[in-house]
Amino acid sequence: MGSSTETLEFQAETRQLLQLVIHSIYSNKDIFLRELISNASDALDKLRLESLTDSTIEADTADLHISLEVDQDARTLTVRDNGIGMSREEIVELIGTIAKSGTGRLLEKIKEAKDAAAAQSLIGQFGVGFYSAFMVADKVILRTRRAGTDEGTLWESDGEGTYTIQAVDGLPVGTSVTLHLKPADSEDGLADYLAGWKIRQIVKQYSDFIRWPIKMAAERTGADLGSDADTDGDATAAEDGATGPAATPAMDTLNSMKALWARQRSEVSESEYSEFYKQISHDWLNPAETIHMRAEGTFEYEALLFIPSQAPFDLFSRETKRGVQLYVKRVFIMDDCEALMPNYLRFVKGVVDAHDLSLNISREILQHDRQIQGVRRRLVKKVLGALKNIQAGDDAERYAKLWGQFGRVLKEGLLEDTDNTEALLALVSAESTHDAEKTTTLREYVERMKDGQDAIYYLTGETRAMVENSPHMEAFAAKGYEVLILTDPVDEVWVEQVPGFDGHRFQSVAKGQVDLDAAADGDAEADSDKAKRNQDFAALLPWMATALSEHVKQVRLSSRLTTSAACIVGDAHDMTPTLEKMYRAMGQQMPPVKRILELNPAHPLVSALRSAHEANADDPALTEVTELVYGSALLAEGGDLPDPARFTRLLTTRLTHTL
Repeated sequence: MGSSTETLEFQAETRQLLQLVIHSIYSNKDIFLRELISNASDALDKLRLESLTDSTIEADTADLHISLEVDQDARTLTVRDNGIGMSREEIVELIGTIAKSGTGRLLEKIKEAKDAAAAQSLIGQFGVGFYSAFMVADKVILRTRRAGTDEGTLWESDGEGTYTIQAVDGLPVGTSVTLHLKPADSEDGLADYLAGWKIRQIVKQYSDFIRWPIKMAAERTGADLGSDADTDGDATAAEDGATGPAATPAMDTLNSMKALWARQRSEVSESEYSEFYKQISHDWLNPAETIHMRAEGTFEYEALLFIPSQAPFDLFSRETKRGVQLYVKRVFIMDDCEALMPNYLRFVKGVVDAHDLSLNISREILQHDRQIQGVRRRLVKKVLGALKNIQAGDDAERYAKLWGQFGRVLKEGLLEDTDNTEALLALVSAESTHDAEKTTTLREYVERMKDGQDAIYYLTGETRAMVENSPHMEAFAAKGYEVLILTDPVDEVWVEQVPGFDGHRFQSVAKGQVDLDAAADGDAEADSDKAKRNQDFAALLPWMATALSEHVKQVRLSSRLTTSAACIVGDAHDMTPTLEKMYRAMGQQMPPVKRILELNPAHPLVSALRSAHEANADDPALTEVTELVYGSALLAEGGDLPDPARFTRLLTTRLTHTL
C-alpha cells in the first residue's frame, strides 16, 4: 500500500442523486453495464489519442480491450479496461462530486416527474454514468492507474454518503470497476448479472458497436476446444454445473466492433440505428430521423447523423454541448465537435469519420479548416433537407411534433446562417388566424394571400390569446386578412432581419402605417372619407401629442381599429417593447423609444373627446382623459404603465364623475 485510507463525503447534491438513482423504480436496470462499458471505451479512446499526440506517455496500445470478469463465489462483476486510467484528483472530481452544472435542475425535474417512466427518461437524459452501478451493487470498488504515472488509486463506496480512497502500488495502467452485486430480484427488476447469457445479451443490445473488443472468459469442455461453435450454449452449460473433461478457459469477444457508419445503409437495420443512437446520445427514445451519408473525392468522410424525437432538457442552456463526434479513420478525436455543426442544429447527434485529417488537430484549427467547413456545409444541407422531406411527407403530425420540439432553435438559424435563409424559411411553421388548431407554413400563407396584398402580416406576443385579443388585429380580422401569430422570443428578432419570403416582405400589424382599404381596392371614395376625418381631427391630434409628449412622438388616426378606442404602434423600423425588455434583461441599456398613439375616429370616446376639445380646449379633465386613453392602449398590448398609481387615481376620479 502506498498510503493510509482516507474517508471522504460525497458532495451534497451527489448524495441526493445517488439515492434517487439507487431507489428509483426502473423498468430496466441493465443500463448500468452499458454505462460502464461506454466509460471504458472512452478511456481506451483517450489512451490511443494521447499516445499518438503526447510523446511522454509510454503505453502498450497493441491490445486495447475491455474485459468482463465474473466471480460466482464472491458475487462480483468486474469491468476492466487497459485505457488511460485516472489520477486521484480525477477520481475525486469526476466521481466524488458532480462538477458539471445542472445537477440541481435534474433533482428538481425528477421530483416533478409524475411516474417512474418519466423519472427514468430524465435520469437517462442527464447521463448518470458511473452512478448507475449502485442500482445493482451494494458496494463498488474502483482500481485505477493513469498512464504516465507510477502510483495507482483504490476507491471504494457503498453509495450511502461516503467513500474511501487510498494510493496503492502495483496496479496496471487502466481501470477496473468491481461490483458486489445485489441478489437477483425479479420484482425489483434485478436480473442475475452473474449469468453469462445475460451479460452477452446486454452487450449485444447496448454495446455491440463499441470499436474496442469486449471480452469475457467462457468455460468450455475439452471436447469443444477444437470448435468455436455455439459459444453461448457451452458457457450456459458450464454455468449450470455441467460436468465433463476439465474445463479450459477461453476468451470470447462479445461485440461485433463494426463501425455502423462504415457499413452500407442497406446492411443496417432500423433497430441497429436506434441502439447506436441511444448509445451515443444517452437518450431513451428512438431517433425521429436517421441520415447516413458518404462523401468521396478529394476529401472522404462518412457521417451518421440523428434527429432526436424529443428536445434535450438543456437545449437552451448556455453550457449545452453541441456538435457531433469526430473520428479520423475510426480513431476517436473529440466529442462535441462544434466546427461540424452550427449552433442552431445543436440538437443533432451523430458521428463524422474523416479520412484525411491529422490526428492531433485542435478545435481552433478545425474552426478555420477549409475541408471541415465544406463538410459542415454539406451536413447542414443534409439535415435541413431531411426536415424538408418530413415536412413534405404524408404524416403532418410527425413534422408538427418535430417543429414543436426544435422550432425555436431552428429559427435561430435565420439570424446566424444567411446561406440557408430560404431553406429555413421554408421549414417555418407558425400559428395564424387562419386556423385555431393547425399551424401554417409560409408557403401556405402566401398561397392564401388576398389579391393586392403584398406583405406577410404578423404580430408578436407572449401568447396566442394575447395576440388575438390585441387591438392591432381588429381591422385585419374584420376584413379577413390572415395574420401570423408569433409567440417565441426569437420571433421578435428574426422577422426584423429577414427581408422577406417569396418576394413578400414581413409586416408587423403593430408597426408603420396600415391602410387595408387602399390595399384592397384603392377606392377614391375611401380616400375622400379619410381626408375628411383628418380635417375633423386636425385640432385634437396635435393637442393630444403635446399633452403626451413625454410618452409618444405622434398622435394620429388609425385604420387598423374597429372596436377599440386607441392603440399604440411603432414606426416601421422601431424596436418593439418586447425586444427592448429582452435587451435590458441581458444587461444592455437601451434608450427609450417613443411610439405613436393611434385613435379610432369612429369610437364614441374619441368622438366625445373631439367635441369636448372643440368646446373647451383648456378643460383640465381633457388632459386626464387623454392620459387614460394612452394608459388603456398601453395595457391592451401588455405594456407597463409609467405611473400605475396616477393611472388608478385618474380612473377612479373619472368613474366617480360618471355616477
